[in-house]
Amino acid sequence: MRIGLFFGSFNPIHIGHLIIGNAMAEFGDLNQVWFVVSPHNPLKKKSTLLHEFDRIDMVRLAIADHPKFVASDVEFHLPKPSYTIDTLKHLQQKYPQHQFKLIIGEDNLGSLHKWKDYEQLLATAEFLVYRRPAAEVSPFHQHPQVKFIESPMVEISATYIRESIQQGKSIRYLVHRDVENFIKLKKFYLI
Repeated sequence: MRIGLFFGSFNPIHIGHLIIGNAMAEFGDLNQVWFVVSPHNPLKKKSTLLHEFDRIDMVRLAIADHPKFVASDVEFHLPKPSYTIDTLKHLQQKYPQHQFKLIIGEDNLGSLHKWKDYEQLLATAEFLVYRRPAAEVSPFHQHPQVKFIESPMVEISATYIRESIQQGKSIRYLVHRDVENFIKLKKFYLI
């Protein structure tokens, strides 16, 4: 199978993530998209994250009705912080029958040179890239392992959602309804 790995904190998962995942599944020639919940992205502050079990529960709720979407907790069982190259190697060894591709935003191409073993990543996996507004052109834009997939540019951020919750504002239509109900039930992001 051709599997797209969509890494993220998903703090929380929102409609923008789902739209991108669907575009990648449909236009990126993928059999599945795995939403890989990162316990700790080395480029983000850990203190702002909900517990990884809560975040993967929200991912499962958000993708439950999509036949090509899978929630993955693979990074929960790997050393932290999580590095894409380590996760990719682990998955390639565990599932040699699958072809893994990496799903990233265009804005991440500019900082790809900061990723651990980025040359090895580019040598072993194709990058499926979704456009981002105001993303600067980087040398990686023309790399043979980088393929742009057309998808809607939806500007929704998890930060905006968390701030809306803290201010007592509605997050309807920003997240899947089951995720919204789960956030309310658990009283997430109120502090």
